Amino acid sequence: MPTPLLGRLPSPGDGLWTRRLLAVATAAVMAAPMAAGLLRLPPRDQLDPICLMWLAWCAGWLSRRWRPRRDGRLVWRSRVAGRHSVEPGLVARRSLAGWADLVTGMMTVTATGVTLIGMLPEGARWAEAGRSLLAVGVSAAVGQAVYEEIRLTGRLALTAGGIRHGRRLYDWGNIDRVGPKKQDGRVDGVRLRQIVRKPLEPEPVVGGRDTAVPEERLVAAIEHFRSRPEMLAVGLPVTAPEPAAQPAGG
Repeated sequence: MPTPLLGRLPSPGDGLWTRRLLAVATAAVMAAPMAAGLLRLPPRDQLDPICLMWLAWCAGWLSRRWRPRRDGRLVWRSRVAGRHSVEPGLVARRSLAGWADLVTGMMTVTATGVTLIGMLPEGARWAEAGRSLLAVGVSAAVGQAVYEEIRLTGRLALTAGGIRHGRRLYDWGNIDRVGPKKQDGRVDGVRLRQIVRKPLEPEPVVGGRDTAVPEERLVAAIEHFRSRPEMLAVGLPVTAPEPAAQPAGG
């Protein structure tokens, strides 16, 4: 789950307020009509919410097993909107599979809300309150997902301030070495081995199927900048290194 921004108030001069306002406005444009539509759902005998929920669940299940080819590259941006600041860096966009996961996730949340609302009895005062709470909760969840996509630049970013994957940020100085993570016989993400790690906390993994840049390119770039992250702060375009070519027959 993403790490929430709690306990830290945004600085007025952090350069992110334009981005925040744009993200809030876009999220509101998505969430407000959705809340209004959920509040006006027809009675449960006029729709089949269970069928809708199953369709959304099946779409999400298929999406998570879809692994299209990923051949993207880290792209230089002079202004990367991160968690706490705007700085230059290299950005990896969300992959097609990542976009599919995002859309089907919002569909599942919406379908779940529609199903629960459809199960509420008509006319009961507590049911009307429950309908309002569900409508607001579902639209807020969808709005939050939209806000996150607009608020941050790219799915993954390498800047002088660290490696950011979603809202998680990892300090360069705490990374010992990196390598591809294998799960079920398939490479899925880059594992960051940390120098200092909290007990029982799993090693962080960045990239993966939701990121358009394949693991070998991420490993090459992270290893290259791990000991020299200041190269990303010069303000001039930086090109990410390509992975070493595999020997023939290797």
